[in-house]
Amino acid sequence: MKISTTKAAHLFLRSMIVVLPLFIHSCRKPDFRPPKAISLELVADNLVSPLGVVEAPDNTKRLFILDQVGKIWIVDANGNRLATPFLDVTGAMVALNPNYDERGLLGFAFHPDYRTNGRFFIYYNLPPRPGGPQAGASWNNLSRIAEFKVSADPNVADMSSEKILFDIDDPQGNHNGGTLAFGPDGYLYIAIGDGGAANDVAPGHVMDWYAVNAGGNGQDVDSNLFGDILRIDVNNGSPYGIPADNPFVDKPGRDEIYAYGFRNPYRFSFDMGGNHWLYAGDAGQSLYEEIDVVRKGGNYGWNVKEGTHCFDAANNTVELPGCPVTDSMGNRLIDPVIEMNNADNPKGGRATTIIGGNVYRGREIPALKGKYLFGTFSQPGNVPNGELFVADPRGGEGLWDFTEVALKDHPDDIGYYLKGFGQDMEGEVYLTVSSVAGPSGTTGKVFKLVQEKEHGHKDGGKNY
Repeated sequence: MKISTTKAAHLFLRSMIVVLPLFIHSCRKPDFRPPKAISLELVADNLVSPLGVVEAPDNTKRLFILDQVGKIWIVDANGNRLATPFLDVTGAMVALNPNYDERGLLGFAFHPDYRTNGRFFIYYNLPPRPGGPQAGASWNNLSRIAEFKVSADPNVADMSSEKILFDIDDPQGNHNGGTLAFGPDGYLYIAIGDGGAANDVAPGHVMDWYAVNAGGNGQDVDSNLFGDILRIDVNNGSPYGIPADNPFVDKPGRDEIYAYGFRNPYRFSFDMGGNHWLYAGDAGQSLYEEIDVVRKGGNYGWNVKEGTHCFDAANNTVELPGCPVTDSMGNRLIDPVIEMNNADNPKGGRATTIIGGNVYRGREIPALKGKYLFGTFSQPGNVPNGELFVADPRGGEGLWDFTEVALKDHPDDIGYYLKGFGQDMEGEVYLTVSSVAGPSGTTGKVFKLVQEKEHGHKDGGKNY
């Protein structure tokens, strides 16, 4: 919803302003202590820029690796990576910057009934269409959500089967979100960033209801789909249907929106167990990084807030003394459950970008059962030194405690840029990493988190 900077609007804003305390949430030590013998077991290497791992839901035990450069690779049940990619859209994609890029093949999800229908979905970026978000500007790329089917060969996609669900003209090259995942309700969830640039202010970023900060795709729900997590029904409609209980059905706002107020919800996941919560890692601007537990209809604050703090779009390194606690529709701005200081925070911090992970539901590392794993892309200095963290989920208000996981062979950091996570059908968790920040080279690897016994060999979980 949008309002103008009229006298009525300013009165409305003043009525909602509260002064929020300023504080830092550091890596406080919870009661939980991760075991010291967690290590990384190599699953695949010689990749470029792997962003995720998904197991096919067809009882074949195959792992599918999403590589940002436009390919999906298969690791078979025997641990062998197949020579031919399952899918290759490199010829259709926008040209990527080898030094660093947030575009590419960003999302991949199997239909829950893949074993019988062979359907899967991807999110990738194509060259822009003609035109631009405003006079004198041009689009940066075309973000596409598409459906494909597997061919007669179970290890090769049918490239002629592409069905476009929707395209979004994207004004800037960054903040594309990218995760696709089916929820426990059978609907497809899609993460879309705020359109890019910085501060949610640039061509293609509309004005929202909060006049204090210019721009605001994150807070707008009726002009575009930027800054949102979407939910659609791929089993009905043409090309898709809308779940009847989506929050803006029969109300002002785009019907596809499930939750809003995000900057760049790059990686999200559903908990395989428990209450099946949806966890999203939302990359911050300059001061704070956050993990959100996402609820239907929730407003997660951007660009009114960055983490739990009031954001100033005119000076993103200084917090405003106060900001609204609800939006123009009366919805509360929901704070994250995990907050980290960004490396640019003058109060101190070492995270460049937060990477949302998974709740561990496997058997190999019993001490992690039910714990949420997440990480950071890197620390300051443009070197491959991302870190892995763990938190113990809990309900109620307030920030959760978290602590760093010191890996057996990498006690100080992961030793790579952390680009994503993955999870197999057994609940085991994987890290996707590279020694290069951008989509170039062949240093990309996939590791599985494993626990070693005291005498040194990996344990398969049978003795617990």
